[in-house]
Amino acid sequence: MNWNALEWDRAAEELTWERMLGLDGSLVFLEHVFWVVSLNTLFILVFAFCPYHIGHFSVVGLGFEEYVKASHFEGLITTIVGYVLLAVTLIVCHGLAALVRFQRSRRLLGVCYIVVKVSLLVVVEIGVFPLICGWWLDICSLEMFDASLKDRELSFESAPGTTMFLHWLVGMVYVFYFASFILLLREVLRPGVLWFLRNLNDPDFNPVQEMIHLPIYRHLRRFILSVVVFGSIVLLMLWLPIRIIKHLFPSFLPYNVMLYSDAPVSELSLELLLLQVVLPALLEQGHTRQWLKGLVRAWTVTAGYLLDLHSYLLGDQEENDNNANNNQQARNNNNAIPVVGEGLHAAHQAILQQGGPVGFQPYHRPMKFPFRIVLLIVFMCVTLLLASLVCLTLPVCAGRWLMSFWTGSAKIHELYTAACGLYVCWLSIRAITVLLAWMPQGRHVILLKAQEWTLMILKTLIVAVLLAGVIPLLLGLLFELVIVAPLRVPLDQTPLFYPWQDWALGVLHAKIIAAITLMGPQWWLKTVIEQVYANGIRNIDLHFIIRKLAAPVIAVLLVSLCVPYIIATGIVPLIGVKREMENLVQRRIYPFLLMVVMIMGILSFQIRQFKRLYEHIKNDKYLVGQRLVNYERKSGKSSTTTHSSSPQE
Repeated sequence: MNWNALEWDRAAEELTWERMLGLDGSLVFLEHVFWVVSLNTLFILVFAFCPYHIGHFSVVGLGFEEYVKASHFEGLITTIVGYVLLAVTLIVCHGLAALVRFQRSRRLLGVCYIVVKVSLLVVVEIGVFPLICGWWLDICSLEMFDASLKDRELSFESAPGTTMFLHWLVGMVYVFYFASFILLLREVLRPGVLWFLRNLNDPDFNPVQEMIHLPIYRHLRRFILSVVVFGSIVLLMLWLPIRIIKHLFPSFLPYNVMLYSDAPVSELSLELLLLQVVLPALLEQGHTRQWLKGLVRAWTVTAGYLLDLHSYLLGDQEENDNNANNNQQARNNNNAIPVVGEGLHAAHQAILQQGGPVGFQPYHRPMKFPFRIVLLIVFMCVTLLLASLVCLTLPVCAGRWLMSFWTGSAKIHELYTAACGLYVCWLSIRAITVLLAWMPQGRHVILLKAQEWTLMILKTLIVAVLLAGVIPLLLGLLFELVIVAPLRVPLDQTPLFYPWQDWALGVLHAKIIAAITLMGPQWWLKTVIEQVYANGIRNIDLHFIIRKLAAPVIAVLLVSLCVPYIIATGIVPLIGVKREMENLVQRRIYPFLLMVVMIMGILSFQIRQFKRLYEHIKNDKYLVGQRLVNYERKSGKSSTTTHSSSPQE
């Protein structure tokens, strides 16, 4: 009731960096430091020191110290044991407080137990479960990489932290994509089919509230069920297909995943191709998700009609169609003008049902329903097995065949071959879908579209040669001359330049420079890059890109490469210096000129800053007011000028 905005504004003005850091001579800084140190110490004492020592005393007392040390994670396991013992102790104390009717103590102990319980459940859900999935994936895929459990044991002994983190990361990715696939299934299937799985898009779903209210044994039962389901899917889609592939195609496996390559192509260039070209196309969620959703819908319709489970899987579509037709007829009969809020309401409902409908929808139950459900599960398992076989063989075969034209018989990491095969498959499917979309429009439209796309592809190729070929090559060569060669090659040796590696490094440098330019202040290069991004590929302007972007950048890079070379090889020998000095100038002129340009840039920037500071101090001390004068062109006739003054303090 006594809140005053002026006092708060005054307090905010008084709270300056000088006062916070104690530079004004006050003791407020010491008070802030004291509170920060005290709170951090209390937090570490309560949440780390006490649980660790409780777990340590318990482990030593039970004689499990050697087993804990053998795990290579002694501190983490000891702390978790301490938290478990704290939870058990809080449960016992809570029960005793309830018996003796100490309400306040009972409530406080209950809150503490809830905090410990939720923390442990979060660790299990986010830490332990993905770790189990990652290790199970690794164990089931050992034959695919010609490895054994002994190899995994040796890798764990050499780097336990890295090994556990990689397995946790793989398991986390597997859990995430499994949950994403379940969300996609909910968009296709009838509401109520997946009743045994939690709907993450349900507005009433609150995981923290479930952790608080549900007892421990229900969480434990759900955890065991999840482990069984995820483990069975890994067996079905990874272990069993590997066994079938080894039996049918003995020479296909194992995959080559060694960290070296005897190919004549640099590993860096292949990684660059993978990261910059293949993965952005494969990770495009729009088309891939629609294709997957269409495949799932087609499989569901086929299985529903074969097993007479169409109503169970997709619902009564005929009834929905009849209702839609009735609504359309009623709307046509009324001839009413639709209100504005109707479209907004429909959009709102579409947004609410984007992740899949929530609830239950009735269905027609056919005869021998349990037997049909068993057949549906068997059909689903066979489909998943066949899909896994295709995914494990087709992209790798296509990638190996394509890479053989480039590298010959040299062995390449299967990540590159699989990525290349996936990219080719993606391009083929994309081309087929585009042709199918053009087919109903007629032959004339297809020819026009083909001409437009051919012209666009030619323009894109020209732009790609300039922006992704010439500019990265010049940039990588300049970086090699300025940074790499002076640092790695002595003066008595001759540096060797590899254009392919220089181009690869130039692509990375070009992307970094473009990102920094887009994040920086407004200038001509940022404006041009933003305009190119805004136009996109379909509205590509070849003349604008060449005139405003490619030509200036290539000119600057050529000047940066040629001028030092001309000075070192053309002008310096005319002076009559020694051979050693001439070699020194040739090898060090590029970093020297870079240093000169940087110093000149820093000096010009500092001079501008000092001028601004000088003007600011002068205006602050001597400026009384400013006058705004209307601008008029000078003429022979006498003219009057209107003045309007606006003084500023």
